[in-house]
Amino acid sequence: MAISPLAVSGAAVATLAVLGLAVFACRRWRRGAPPAPPSPPASSSSAQEDDIYRPLISDNLEDHSGSSNNHCSSPAAESGIWKNRSSTSPRTHRHPTESHLVEGEIHVIDVTNGTTEELHLGSTLKRPAETCAPTPEVKHIRRSSEENNNGGIPVKDITVGSHLALEVIAGPSHGINRYLQSDNTSMLPMTLGRVPQSDLVLKDSEVSGKHAQINWNAHALKWELVDMGSLNGTFLNSQPVNHPDVGSRRWSEPAELKDGDIITLGSSSKVSVQISLQNQQVPVGVGMASDAMIARRTGQKLPMEDVSCYKYPLAGAEQFGLFGIFDGHGGDGAAKAASRILPENVANILSQQETIEGVLTCGNASDVLRCAFSLTEAALNHQYEGCTATALLIWFDKNRDCFAQCANLGDSACIMNVDGNPVAMTEDHRVVSTTERERIAKLGPPLKDGESRICGLNLCRMLGDKFLKEQDPRFSSEPYVSPVVHITKSCSAFALIASDGLWDVISAKRAAQLVLEYKERNKDQILSADRVAEHVLSEARNLRTKDNTSVIFVDFDAMRTGPRTAS
Repeated sequence: MAISPLAVSGAAVATLAVLGLAVFACRRWRRGAPPAPPSPPASSSSAQEDDIYRPLISDNLEDHSGSSNNHCSSPAAESGIWKNRSSTSPRTHRHPTESHLVEGEIHVIDVTNGTTEELHLGSTLKRPAETCAPTPEVKHIRRSSEENNNGGIPVKDITVGSHLALEVIAGPSHGINRYLQSDNTSMLPMTLGRVPQSDLVLKDSEVSGKHAQINWNAHALKWELVDMGSLNGTFLNSQPVNHPDVGSRRWSEPAELKDGDIITLGSSSKVSVQISLQNQQVPVGVGMASDAMIARRTGQKLPMEDVSCYKYPLAGAEQFGLFGIFDGHGGDGAAKAASRILPENVANILSQQETIEGVLTCGNASDVLRCAFSLTEAALNHQYEGCTATALLIWFDKNRDCFAQCANLGDSACIMNVDGNPVAMTEDHRVVSTTERERIAKLGPPLKDGESRICGLNLCRMLGDKFLKEQDPRFSSEPYVSPVVHITKSCSAFALIASDGLWDVISAKRAAQLVLEYKERNKDQILSADRVAEHVLSEARNLRTKDNTSVIFVDFDAMRTGPRTAS
């Protein structure tokens, strides 16, 4: 069949067109393709607005698995650090993908621990992070609910542990106190029971030999209580803590302890729980121990009227700390109030920068202590209750040398030992003391020989007792203030503060010997300050003191061995 000339002409034209297109395409490939056209402005604007109004943490937990949780999309995210772009940010970041961190800006550390329970936020970086270093382990975290200075961003206080205080408030052993620190593993776990091998011995027939145990959960960052298969049960705020198989005498699951909890062992022994966060490093070792002791006549435990406290650092004065013992009479109300008010007054006075500079310049805080005692006395409204007050103030200068000064009212005392030399830091304000009898003689008729009490009290200086002070001008609240003791890093020094239950049976010289001998016997092992305080207290117990006894041991040798952790 013959092909028409028209078809041949069409095929030729098509072939030439294909060849022309092929040549044009090859020439374009060799020159390089032009850049792709930019995306439409409306789309870009929409993406930015979505990014601005997207919440920092999505309410929908499933969204966390999407691309919005990929922090490696920018150099800043690759280093584990990302800038907060929420509307509460103190400044607007125009270049959110820059990796350079400007000094003074607020940045947030993304601490990922494999769980979705909590997002750890809140660190202020002062210098750029050049490398992607692993995030340091965070031991204890509490969220701040108050507004802060970081542009309204809620951040967390990163602290290093927790302090637990236990007090037996009911039962045959009421008045006993124990103190635990989460980082002091030598004291953990603590066993509560009737046998002497227990850490907290409760002489109660309803308490099992080893009844319960308290320990610090370093993974969950909380204190926990476990019943050890006791016969009469353990209760936390009246709720049983036991194994599901009741009567099996098997250990229970751990129950979390919180500040203000009440632990009941059996039916009569009750233990109060106080928990405080530790957010600073204490450059000295601190040990505390106390015991209500037994009355002379009845053989029963005395009501506990001693209150011990220490604060380091003081709020607004980071290089200052205060240690105090308050021995109440007529009840513990005045002692508890003074233990709270006096440290607050000292901190308020030292919150003024000129006051701190004055103390550091002259190396003396006597005016601060006198003013704080005066304000505390004015704040107390206890007509028929009073207390002694012995407060040791320490501070550090720019060379990290330590200074110590003490103020006191009453017969609780403080001694120091510096390189083997004893230093008396307090004055005896009992009616029988020579200095007090001389002071009273200047106010009027002298005391008669053998007269050891005024209005039934053996003290003539104290806090509180407003009714007696109104009736008799011989009572005073003017404290004695000691000279300043300077402690360098090369010194070996300690301080011992105790209520009169210790000094009734042990002299100051003997107390210092007890500490030195105990430290010498245990020089080859790590000796906690709590063990030293307990050792001194046990000596008073063995000598059958008949009054409440509280001891605070402050070990300045820790300045050479490393800081301790505070509450």
